[in-house]
Amino acid sequence: MSTRTAAERRAEAGAAYNAYLAECPARQLLDRIGDKWVSLAINALADGPLRYSELNQRLPGVSQKMLTQTLRNLERDGLVTRTVLPEVPVRVEYRLTPLGEELLPVMCAIKSWAEQHMGQVLSARAAYDAQA
Repeated sequence: MSTRTAAERRAEAGAAYNAYLAECPARQLLDRIGDKWVSLAINALADGPLRYSELNQRLPGVSQKMLTQTLRNLERDGLVTRTVLPEVPVRVEYRLTPLGEELLPVMCAIKSWAEQHMGQVLSARAAYDAQA
């Protein structure tokens, strides 16, 4: 019987996931992190904890229901923590977990890429629409 370290067991378990399969949990996670509000919320938390109202201000266009749902899903997935501070009135802060911080460079890169290449994408769309 061979003895494996915890890291080796985690690596083997991770290798078993295949996001191309519909039932794979990794695909569900990709669906989650591909959501625009998830991406923007993670980027908004890059500089540190924010209160709900601060997040709401940084994400114009998000409804309260959608922001609440997004934050709950991120908390459930272990990417964000919600801390209730014992103050009057009660204050709630959201911050990235270490797992969320690992995801942050990827999300920041996607956001930056979108901002830098939007002109090219708009040109491509116009050209495509002109042909259609």
